[in-house]
Amino acid sequence: MTSETPSEHAGASLKPSAGDVSDADWVINLWSGPRSLSTSLMYSFAQRPDTEVVDEPLYADFLTVTGAPRPYRQLVLDSMDSNGKRVVDQVVYSPTKSKPLRFVKHMAKQCREELQASLLSRGRHVILVRDPMLLIPSFGEVSPPSLSETSLPHLLSIFSSLSQMGRPPPVVDATRLQSDPEGVLKALCQALDISFYPEMLSWSSGKRPEDGVWAPWWYTTTHASTGFAPPALYPKPFPMEHYSLLEECQPFFSLLHSKALAPLTTTNATNDTTSNSSSSNTTTSTSPSPSLSTLPLPSPPLPVPANEKLLVWVGEEGLVPRRDAKIHVLDSAVQGGDAVWEGLRVYDGRVFKLQDHLDRLFDSAKAMAFANVPPREHVAHALVSTLAANGMRDNAHVRLTLTRGKKVTSGMSPHFNLYGCTLIVLAEWKPPVYDNARGIKLVTASTRRNSPQCVDSHIHHNNLINNILAKIEGNNAGADDAVMLDVHGYVSETNATNIFMVKRGLILTPHADSCLPGITRSTVIELAKQEGIPIQECNITTAQLHAADEIFTTGTMGELTPCVLLDNRPIGNNVNISDCEANSEGSAGPITQRLQEAYKKLTSMEGWPLPF
Repeated sequence: MTSETPSEHAGASLKPSAGDVSDADWVINLWSGPRSLSTSLMYSFAQRPDTEVVDEPLYADFLTVTGAPRPYRQLVLDSMDSNGKRVVDQVVYSPTKSKPLRFVKHMAKQCREELQASLLSRGRHVILVRDPMLLIPSFGEVSPPSLSETSLPHLLSIFSSLSQMGRPPPVVDATRLQSDPEGVLKALCQALDISFYPEMLSWSSGKRPEDGVWAPWWYTTTHASTGFAPPALYPKPFPMEHYSLLEECQPFFSLLHSKALAPLTTTNATNDTTSNSSSSNTTTSTSPSPSLSTLPLPSPPLPVPANEKLLVWVGEEGLVPRRDAKIHVLDSAVQGGDAVWEGLRVYDGRVFKLQDHLDRLFDSAKAMAFANVPPREHVAHALVSTLAANGMRDNAHVRLTLTRGKKVTSGMSPHFNLYGCTLIVLAEWKPPVYDNARGIKLVTASTRRNSPQCVDSHIHHNNLINNILAKIEGNNAGADDAVMLDVHGYVSETNATNIFMVKRGLILTPHADSCLPGITRSTVIELAKQEGIPIQECNITTAQLHAADEIFTTGTMGELTPCVLLDNRPIGNNVNISDCEANSEGSAGPITQRLQEAYKKLTSMEGWPLPF
């Protein structure tokens, strides 16, 4: 890789003339928070033959004015000028000594209000921002994390001030910089109108002469590096005691992240890579009018309180807190339920039947003619990352959703979907949703299950209105779920699960015509064969179901669940069960129990092992 010659950007490679001194165009100010790769970026610029670097010259001023405690406080005050105004003029914007450019690293909170005008009105500026989900856990004993310590509000203030001056700065996302250092550095150099040098990609390990006196407390990891280390494959479990801080940080980060430079590649080398960071924001003051958006939302109790603090994978945003887990209003899932999905369970560090679920997800997406589907590896990576970030290795359920993606305008046609698919990974702490010991009560719904002539149930799609209507009937009848018949009047499945019945030792289950050919269903069929229990797929009438010795349902979310009451008729030996007895308890039949035990044994032995 060859760098551009200095003559290509002559104005950036040579000292400005005396007439340009008021602009101090030779100074590049980097504004960031701690633990955000700012030192690595300083080391990167130090490798340039045309650049000298300065490490946080305003630190002593900041400590003097704020009184902030630091273990190295006195060292800083003894070795640095604490007069901020003098530092700005005599250090930051003084003429360079031997090189055309000066790169000055700053912490954003050191840009005090009294210094802002003098600092921001001159020179060039760069914002470096890091995802707070990665930033917050990286704080050590030197300084406990807080919204102020992350510097995110200060960074947004600097960005806004520069934008209002008509000088919006390029924004660098730290994770992108780690993932593609060459592409991001090229984009940054282009935005600053300076040459890119391949030497910026690496440096020698160890202490450096430009280091501030606080380096022993903060730079240990950077001193061990020789370049931009790639981000960790999977995040560490987030310290949930800082979850509220994460929620506070997210709006600031989201806005700045939306302005971040895209890596510059050979295919976009001629594009304007500053387009994301060059649009000015204007604010119009208006009086808010009463609307639903200004009313407080209810805060109902959650079935599992621990799920209040979740990290959810949402499309290009990656992992975000539950409160910020949203898709675009133009996403096809919102516009028309145009999405496919899978439900998976995690048992003791293993994802059960992962490959089968991914097969069905991609088969459904293909049947729906989705375009720009993410690779299988990306879906698996997002799944594992979500589980890892939440620290989930057992007793967890994952709702994996792939939408057709965002549209350029509202409408039904997939021709409007030009952004690619949206992947959502929602992992929750969730035990089986039914009482698999005492059983559930079912009613037969009048809503018929979709026929393959209408919507083929082999497509595991998100348009669940057919099932929801049946579920409403079940809710209104005080039942746990509702049995759905096909268009010919035969039993199909429940609104949420596949269904089986037992008569005189023979297991019967409906053909997978109008019902979903469930993965748990196929697993149970195989288990029955292994256990030597005869099983048959056939048409089943409601009369046969009412007379069954046993009924059980199957699904990933509920596993194997006995039905003890159907249409107010006790099933098998559950003769004392009735709708009128709220506290009445049933029990699973012998074959159901046998299959439950076999299924439990299988889930304890098989599954895709999690790599964390």
